[in-house]
Amino acid sequence: MQLGITLKLAGATPQPDMDSVLEAERLGFSQVWTGESYSTDAISPVAWVLARTTKIKAGTGIMQIPARTPACAAMTAMTLQALSGNRFLCGVGVSGPQVVEGWHGVRFGKPMTRTKEYIAIIRQILAREKPLTFAGEEYVIPYAGPDASGLGKPLRSIIHGDPSLKFYTASITPAGLRTAGEAADGTLPIFYSPHQPEIVSAPILEGMKKAGRTPSLAGFDVAPYVQVRLGDDVAACRDLIRPELALYIGGMGARSKNFYNDVARKLGYAEAAAKIQDLYLDGKKTEAAAAVPDALIDEISLVGPAARIRDRLEAWKAAGRAGHVGTMVLRGASKDAMRLIAEAVL
Repeated sequence: MQLGITLKLAGATPQPDMDSVLEAERLGFSQVWTGESYSTDAISPVAWVLARTTKIKAGTGIMQIPARTPACAAMTAMTLQALSGNRFLCGVGVSGPQVVEGWHGVRFGKPMTRTKEYIAIIRQILAREKPLTFAGEEYVIPYAGPDASGLGKPLRSIIHGDPSLKFYTASITPAGLRTAGEAADGTLPIFYSPHQPEIVSAPILEGMKKAGRTPSLAGFDVAPYVQVRLGDDVAACRDLIRPELALYIGGMGARSKNFYNDVARKLGYAEAAAKIQDLYLDGKKTEAAAAVPDALIDEISLVGPAARIRDRLEAWKAAGRAGHVGTMVLRGASKDAMRLIAEAVL
Protein backbone atom coordinates (compact mmCIF):
# COMPACT_ATOMS: atom_id res chain seq x y z
CA MET A 1 0.00 0.00 0.00
CA GLN A 2 1.25 3.45 -0.96
CA LEU A 3 0.73 6.82 0.73
CA GLY A 4 -0.40 10.19 -0.59
CA ILE A 5 -1.47 13.57 0.74
CA THR A 6 -3.84 16.30 -0.31
CA LEU A 7 -2.64 19.85 -0.81
CA LYS A 8 -5.18 22.23 0.67
CA LEU A 9 -5.50 25.77 -0.62
CA ALA A 10 -7.99 27.87 1.32
CA GLY A 11 -8.80 31.48 2.03
CA ALA A 12 -8.86 34.63 -0.05
CA THR A 13 -5.17 34.38 -1.00
CA PRO A 14 -4.26 30.68 -0.70
CA GLN A 15 -0.68 29.49 -0.59
CA PRO A 16 0.42 25.86 -1.03
CA ASP A 17 2.13 24.13 1.90
CA MET A 18 5.17 23.02 -0.04
CA ASP A 19 7.04 22.08 3.15
CA SER A 20 4.56 19.24 3.64
CA VAL A 21 4.83 18.21 -0.01
CA LEU A 22 8.62 18.10 0.16
CA GLU A 23 8.48 16.14 3.42
CA ALA A 24 6.06 13.68 1.82
CA GLU A 25 8.46 13.22 -1.08
CA ARG A 26 11.36 12.68 1.33
CA LEU A 27 9.36 10.09 3.29
CA GLY A 28 8.55 8.11 0.16
CA PHE A 29 4.94 9.13 -0.39
CA SER A 30 3.89 8.45 -3.97
CA GLN A 31 1.16 11.04 -4.60
CA VAL A 32 -0.08 14.54 -3.83
CA TRP A 33 -3.57 15.63 -4.92
CA THR A 34 -5.17 19.03 -5.44
CA GLY A 35 -8.83 19.80 -5.97
CA GLU A 36 -11.17 22.48 -7.20
CA SER A 37 -14.71 23.59 -6.46
CA TYR A 38 -15.37 27.26 -7.19
CA SER A 39 -12.17 28.69 -5.77
CA THR A 40 -8.64 27.75 -6.84
CA ASP A 41 -8.35 25.50 -9.87
CA ALA A 42 -6.73 22.06 -9.65
CA ILE A 43 -4.19 22.41 -12.46
CA SER A 44 -2.16 25.41 -11.32
CA PRO A 45 -1.16 23.88 -7.95
CA VAL A 46 -0.29 20.59 -9.67
CA ALA A 47 2.05 22.42 -12.02
CA TRP A 48 3.54 24.25 -9.03
CA VAL A 49 4.15 20.97 -7.18
CA LEU A 50 5.63 19.17 -10.18
CA ALA A 51 8.00 22.07 -10.84
CA ARG A 52 9.38 21.93 -7.30
CA THR A 53 9.67 18.16 -6.85
CA THR A 54 11.51 15.35 -8.60
CA LYS A 55 9.89 12.03 -7.61
CA ILE A 56 6.39 12.40 -6.20
CA LYS A 57 3.44 12.27 -8.58
CA ALA A 58 0.83 15.03 -8.54
CA GLY A 59 -2.78 14.67 -9.57
CA THR A 60 -6.00 16.57 -9.94
CA GLY A 61 -8.51 15.37 -7.41
CA ILE A 62 -10.53 16.32 -9.28
CA MET A 63 -10.42 18.36 -12.49
CA GLN A 64 -14.03 19.33 -13.19
CA ILE A 65 -15.20 17.88 -16.50
CA PRO A 66 -17.77 20.62 -17.24
CA ALA A 67 -15.11 23.31 -16.87
CA ARG A 68 -12.97 22.13 -19.78
CA THR A 69 -13.46 20.48 -23.12
CA PRO A 70 -11.90 17.01 -23.41
CA ALA A 71 -9.31 18.37 -25.86
CA CYS A 72 -8.34 21.15 -23.44
CA ALA A 73 -7.92 18.59 -20.65
CA ALA A 74 -5.83 16.41 -22.97
CA MET A 75 -3.56 19.33 -23.89
CA THR A 76 -3.12 20.12 -20.20
CA ALA A 77 -2.36 16.49 -19.36
CA MET A 78 0.15 16.07 -22.19
CA THR A 79 1.91 19.30 -21.28
CA LEU A 80 2.23 18.33 -17.62
CA GLN A 81 3.40 14.85 -18.62
CA ALA A 82 6.13 16.32 -20.80
CA LEU A 83 7.26 18.88 -18.22
CA SER A 84 7.33 16.48 -15.27
CA GLY A 85 8.67 13.24 -16.69
CA ASN A 86 5.23 11.58 -16.62
CA ARG A 87 4.49 12.35 -12.96
CA PHE A 88 1.01 13.75 -13.64
CA LEU A 89 -2.11 11.81 -12.57
CA CYS A 90 -5.36 12.81 -14.29
CA GLY A 91 -8.26 12.83 -11.86
CA VAL A 92 -11.56 13.90 -13.42
CA GLY A 93 -15.13 14.25 -12.19
CA VAL A 94 -18.40 15.93 -12.99
CA SER A 95 -18.93 17.73 -9.65
CA GLY A 96 -22.58 18.37 -8.74
CA PRO A 97 -25.43 20.22 -10.44
CA GLN A 98 -25.13 23.18 -8.06
CA VAL A 99 -21.57 23.87 -9.26
CA VAL A 100 -21.98 22.70 -12.86
CA GLU A 101 -25.04 24.80 -13.61
CA GLY A 102 -24.66 27.48 -10.94
CA TRP A 103 -20.96 28.26 -11.42
CA HIS A 104 -19.91 26.99 -14.84
CA GLY A 105 -23.28 27.78 -16.38
CA VAL A 106 -23.49 24.59 -18.44
CA ARG A 107 -25.90 21.69 -18.55
CA PHE A 108 -25.36 18.95 -15.95
CA GLY A 109 -26.37 16.31 -18.47
CA LYS A 110 -25.65 12.64 -17.94
CA PRO A 111 -22.69 12.59 -15.52
CA MET A 112 -21.65 8.96 -15.95
CA THR A 113 -21.96 9.04 -19.73
CA ARG A 114 -20.03 12.30 -19.79
CA THR A 115 -17.26 10.84 -17.63
CA LYS A 116 -16.79 7.77 -19.83
CA GLU A 117 -16.84 9.80 -23.04
CA TYR A 118 -14.43 12.39 -21.61
CA ILE A 119 -11.84 9.78 -20.66
CA ALA A 120 -12.30 7.95 -23.98
CA ILE A 121 -11.66 11.15 -25.94
CA ILE A 122 -8.52 11.97 -23.96
CA ARG A 123 -7.23 8.42 -24.42
CA GLN A 124 -7.83 8.73 -28.16
CA ILE A 125 -5.90 12.01 -28.27
CA LEU A 126 -3.00 10.47 -26.34
CA ALA A 127 -2.89 7.46 -28.65
CA ARG A 128 -2.52 9.67 -31.76
CA GLU A 129 -3.59 6.77 -33.99
CA LYS A 130 -5.68 9.06 -36.19
CA PRO A 131 -7.14 12.57 -36.23
CA LEU A 132 -9.71 13.08 -33.49
CA THR A 133 -13.30 12.19 -34.23
CA PHE A 134 -15.93 11.22 -31.68
CA ALA A 135 -19.68 10.73 -31.86
CA GLY A 136 -21.25 10.29 -28.44
CA GLU A 137 -24.27 11.40 -26.45
CA GLU A 138 -22.47 14.23 -24.66
CA TYR A 139 -19.64 15.04 -27.07
CA VAL A 140 -19.50 15.19 -30.86
CA ILE A 141 -16.12 16.12 -32.38
CA PRO A 142 -15.82 17.88 -34.78
CA TYR A 143 -18.81 19.92 -33.65
CA ALA A 144 -21.79 19.29 -35.91
CA GLY A 145 -24.62 21.23 -34.30
CA PRO A 146 -27.18 23.25 -36.27
CA ASP A 147 -25.09 26.40 -35.79
CA ALA A 148 -21.80 24.80 -36.87
CA SER A 149 -19.68 26.73 -39.36
CA GLY A 150 -18.94 23.57 -41.32
CA LEU A 151 -15.23 24.40 -41.20
CA GLY A 152 -14.28 22.08 -38.33
CA LYS A 153 -11.92 19.28 -39.29
CA PRO A 154 -10.47 16.31 -37.40
CA LEU A 155 -7.04 17.13 -35.97
CA ARG A 156 -4.20 15.09 -34.49
CA SER A 157 -2.21 16.38 -31.52
CA ILE A 158 1.16 17.89 -32.42
CA ILE A 159 2.65 16.84 -29.09
CA HIS A 160 3.13 13.11 -28.45
CA GLY A 161 1.43 12.29 -25.18
CA ASP A 162 1.97 9.08 -23.23
CA PRO A 163 -1.03 6.72 -23.52
CA SER A 164 -0.09 5.17 -20.17
CA LEU A 165 -1.46 8.26 -18.36
CA LYS A 166 -3.46 7.12 -15.32
CA PHE A 167 -7.05 8.31 -14.94
CA TYR A 168 -8.84 8.58 -11.61
CA THR A 169 -12.44 9.43 -10.78
CA ALA A 170 -13.87 10.67 -7.50
CA SER A 171 -17.52 9.70 -7.61
CA ILE A 172 -18.82 8.02 -4.46
CA THR A 173 -22.12 6.69 -5.80
CA PRO A 174 -22.47 3.05 -6.89
CA ALA A 175 -23.02 4.23 -10.48
CA GLY A 176 -19.93 6.41 -10.27
CA LEU A 177 -17.82 3.59 -8.91
CA ARG A 178 -19.07 1.29 -11.67
CA THR A 179 -18.03 3.98 -14.15
CA ALA A 180 -14.56 4.04 -12.56
CA GLY A 181 -14.36 0.29 -13.09
CA GLU A 182 -15.41 0.69 -16.70
CA ALA A 183 -13.17 3.57 -17.74
CA ALA A 184 -10.54 4.58 -15.18
CA ASP A 185 -7.34 3.31 -13.56
CA GLY A 186 -8.15 4.41 -10.03
CA THR A 187 -10.65 6.24 -7.85
CA LEU A 188 -10.53 8.67 -4.92
CA PRO A 189 -13.39 7.77 -2.56
CA ILE A 190 -14.27 9.86 0.46
CA PHE A 191 -15.67 8.40 3.72
CA TYR A 192 -13.97 5.05 3.13
CA SER A 193 -14.17 2.32 5.76
CA PRO A 194 -11.42 -0.34 5.75
CA HIS A 195 -13.90 -2.51 7.68
CA GLN A 196 -16.46 -2.32 4.84
CA PRO A 197 -14.30 -2.17 1.69
CA GLU A 198 -16.87 -3.98 -0.43
CA ILE A 199 -19.01 -0.81 -0.49
CA VAL A 200 -16.40 0.60 -2.87
CA SER A 201 -14.82 -2.54 -4.32
CA ALA A 202 -17.99 -4.36 -5.40
CA PRO A 203 -19.34 -1.72 -7.84
CA ILE A 204 -15.85 -1.15 -9.29
CA LEU A 205 -15.60 -4.85 -10.09
CA GLU A 206 -19.11 -4.77 -11.57
CA GLY A 207 -18.03 -1.93 -13.85
CA MET A 208 -14.92 -3.80 -14.95
CA LYS A 209 -16.98 -6.86 -15.82
CA LYS A 210 -19.51 -4.75 -17.75
CA ALA A 211 -16.72 -3.17 -19.80
CA GLY A 212 -15.09 -6.51 -20.58
CA ARG A 213 -12.11 -5.80 -18.36
CA THR A 214 -10.68 -8.44 -16.05
CA PRO A 215 -12.66 -7.95 -12.82
CA SER A 216 -9.70 -7.51 -10.49
CA LEU A 217 -8.39 -4.65 -8.37
CA ALA A 218 -4.81 -5.65 -9.18
CA GLY A 219 -3.41 -2.63 -10.99
CA PHE A 220 -6.42 -0.48 -10.09
CA ASP A 221 -5.65 2.17 -7.46
CA VAL A 222 -8.39 2.65 -4.86
CA ALA A 223 -7.01 5.74 -3.11
CA PRO A 224 -9.37 6.87 -0.32
CA TYR A 225 -9.04 10.21 1.41
CA VAL A 226 -8.35 9.65 5.12
CA GLN A 227 -8.60 12.49 7.64
CA VAL A 228 -5.73 12.43 10.16
CA ARG A 229 -5.41 14.32 13.45
CA LEU A 230 -2.51 13.43 15.74
CA GLY A 231 -2.84 14.49 19.39
CA ASP A 232 -3.05 13.24 22.97
CA ASP A 233 -6.75 14.14 23.39
CA VAL A 234 -8.88 11.80 21.24
CA ALA A 235 -12.05 13.84 21.78
CA ALA A 236 -10.32 17.06 20.79
CA CYS A 237 -8.94 15.40 17.64
CA ARG A 238 -12.40 14.17 16.71
CA ASP A 239 -13.80 17.66 17.24
CA LEU A 240 -11.39 19.02 14.64
CA ILE A 241 -12.99 16.73 12.04
CA ARG A 242 -16.67 17.07 13.01
CA PRO A 243 -17.42 20.41 11.25
CA GLU A 244 -16.23 19.19 7.85
CA LEU A 245 -18.11 15.91 8.15
CA ALA A 246 -21.23 17.85 9.13
CA LEU A 247 -20.78 20.10 6.09
CA TYR A 248 -20.50 17.16 3.71
CA ILE A 249 -23.17 14.94 5.28
CA GLY A 250 -25.54 17.78 6.06
CA GLY A 251 -24.93 20.60 3.63
CA MET A 252 -23.38 19.33 0.41
CA GLY A 253 -26.28 19.23 -2.01
CA ALA A 254 -30.01 19.39 -1.48
CA ARG A 255 -32.03 17.44 1.07
CA SER A 256 -33.20 15.14 -1.72
CA LYS A 257 -29.76 14.68 -3.33
CA ASN A 258 -26.68 14.53 -1.12
CA PHE A 259 -24.23 11.83 -2.20
CA TYR A 260 -22.16 12.15 0.99
CA ASN A 261 -25.24 11.66 3.14
CA ASP A 262 -25.94 8.52 1.13
CA VAL A 263 -22.47 7.16 1.87
CA ALA A 264 -22.89 7.76 5.61
CA ARG A 265 -26.14 5.79 5.43
CA LYS A 266 -24.45 2.93 3.56
CA LEU A 267 -21.80 2.78 6.26
CA GLY A 268 -24.56 2.12 8.80
CA TYR A 269 -25.24 5.60 10.16
CA ALA A 270 -28.65 6.31 8.61
CA GLU A 271 -30.24 7.80 11.72
CA ALA A 272 -27.28 10.06 12.42
CA ALA A 273 -27.06 11.11 8.76
CA ALA A 274 -30.70 12.21 8.77
CA LYS A 275 -30.25 14.15 12.02
CA ILE A 276 -27.06 15.87 10.82
CA GLN A 277 -28.76 16.94 7.59
CA ASP A 278 -31.85 18.25 9.34
CA LEU A 279 -29.78 20.29 11.77
CA TYR A 280 -27.40 21.62 9.12
CA LEU A 281 -30.12 22.66 6.69
CA ASP A 282 -31.95 24.36 9.55
CA GLY A 283 -28.86 26.53 10.07
CA LYS A 284 -27.76 24.72 13.25
CA LYS A 285 -24.25 23.93 12.13
CA THR A 286 -22.74 23.59 15.60
CA GLU A 287 -25.43 21.12 16.63
CA ALA A 288 -24.96 19.25 13.33
CA ALA A 289 -21.25 18.86 14.02
CA ALA A 290 -21.97 17.61 17.54
CA ALA A 291 -24.30 14.99 16.07
CA VAL A 292 -21.53 13.32 14.04
CA PRO A 293 -21.00 9.95 15.77
CA ASP A 294 -17.63 9.15 17.33
CA ALA A 295 -17.84 5.72 15.73
CA LEU A 296 -18.17 7.17 12.24
CA ILE A 297 -15.16 9.43 12.76
CA ASP A 298 -13.09 6.50 14.04
CA GLU A 299 -14.17 4.24 11.18
CA ILE A 300 -13.11 6.56 8.36
CA SER A 301 -10.35 8.64 10.02
CA LEU A 302 -7.19 8.30 12.09
CA VAL A 303 -7.32 10.36 15.29
CA GLY A 304 -5.60 10.48 18.67
CA PRO A 305 -2.18 9.65 20.12
CA ALA A 306 0.54 7.93 18.12
CA ALA A 307 -0.07 4.52 19.69
CA ARG A 308 -3.78 4.67 18.89
CA ILE A 309 -3.15 5.67 15.28
CA ARG A 310 -0.59 2.87 14.85
CA ASP A 311 -3.13 0.40 16.22
CA ARG A 312 -5.96 1.61 13.99
CA LEU A 313 -3.68 1.56 10.96
CA GLU A 314 -3.77 -2.23 11.10
CA ALA A 315 -7.25 -2.29 9.53
CA TRP A 316 -6.02 -0.10 6.67
CA LYS A 317 -2.94 -2.24 6.13
CA ALA A 318 -5.14 -5.35 6.07
CA ALA A 319 -7.36 -3.72 3.43
CA GLY A 320 -4.22 -2.99 1.45
CA ARG A 321 -2.94 -6.55 1.71
CA ALA A 322 -6.35 -7.81 0.56
CA GLY A 323 -6.11 -5.60 -2.53
CA HIS A 324 -8.95 -3.23 -1.60
CA VAL A 325 -6.76 -0.16 -0.98
CA GLY A 326 -3.87 0.83 -3.21
CA THR A 327 -3.04 4.22 -1.69
CA MET A 328 -4.04 5.96 1.54
CA VAL A 329 -4.37 9.68 0.77
CA LEU A 330 -3.95 11.59 4.03
CA ARG A 331 -5.94 14.78 4.59
CA GLY A 332 -4.98 17.30 7.25
CA ALA A 333 -2.00 15.29 8.47
CA SER A 334 0.75 17.19 10.25
CA LYS A 335 4.36 16.42 9.38
CA ASP A 336 4.63 14.41 12.61
CA ALA A 337 1.58 12.39 11.59
CA MET A 338 3.02 11.85 8.12
CA ARG A 339 6.24 10.54 9.63
CA LEU A 340 4.35 8.27 12.03
CA ILE A 341 2.22 6.75 9.28
CA ALA A 342 5.12 6.43 6.84
CA GLU A 343 7.10 4.51 9.46
CA ALA A 344 4.15 2.17 10.06
CA VAL A 345 3.15 1.60 6.43
CA LEU A 346 6.08 2.06 4.05
